[in-house]
Amino acid sequence: MPTVAILGASTDRSKFGNKSVRAHLQQGFEIYPINPKGGEIEGQKIYARLADVPVDRLDRVSVYLPPQLGIKLLEEIAAKGCDELWLNPGSESDELIERANDLGLNVIQACSIVALGVSPSQFG
Repeated sequence: MPTVAILGASTDRSKFGNKSVRAHLQQGFEIYPINPKGGEIEGQKIYARLADVPVDRLDRVSVYLPPQLGIKLLEEIAAKGCDELWLNPGSESDELIERANDLGLNVIQACSIVALGVSPSQFG
């Protein structure tokens, strides 16, 4: 089962950080929602930090954070390791992309929900 950590996961079902949780679940991913507030999203435990996720390496990390927050997490993302770092619309900046590339991360700038073959709108 492929794994994904969703940075900026949200309990608010209107936010993309929540729609991504639901879309990845629907497509058979083992998901790890990340939000410092903790709690639960869609029946899934929320991890406060990526470092808390109980797997050695992830298939995918999907980012739903403003670039100024995301750039601060790049070292942690690189330390955890992932095959793909998805920067969803609004989460990218030239500086963040350059730093991610310097860390050897495989950056993909696209909507990770659409890449699953589903539309964010179906998750209302």
